Amino acid sequence: SKAIVDRSVMHELGIMTGVMDAVCASAKQAGATSVLKVSLSVGEMTEAIEDALRFAFEALSEQSDYALCANAELEIAMVAPRSRCLECGAEYEHDRFHMLCPECGSFATQLIAGRELQIDSIEVDIPDE
Repeated sequence: SKAIVDRSVMHELGIMTGVMDAVCASAKQAGATSVLKVSLSVGEMTEAIEDALRFAFEALSEQSDYALCANAELEIAMVAPRSRCLECGAEYEHDRFHMLCPECGSFATQLIAGRELQIDSIEVDIPDE
């Protein structure tokens, strides 16, 4: 058993705990007996690592608090950062570190995508009445 908890996993565990709380609350409200699939969009600028998110999801879904998610599948869409240049108006994708406008070299840029962390959809099993 691994005794070392890496910094990254702590970050993702916090994120995933929030996701699972929201998912289970929604599923209960809908009268679901189980959650089949959770689809997330995660921006690269959140610095969340996909594998660590999956690890956190697996670990949490084994806990009794999240029993509804015991057999759920996790789908993650990573969203690349996109910015708009406030000088020339160009819109462009980039990585987490190179945000300068590729058209005019300006530092005056605004991030328009890549910070999201959202639940896109939840598929649940609802018993027939």
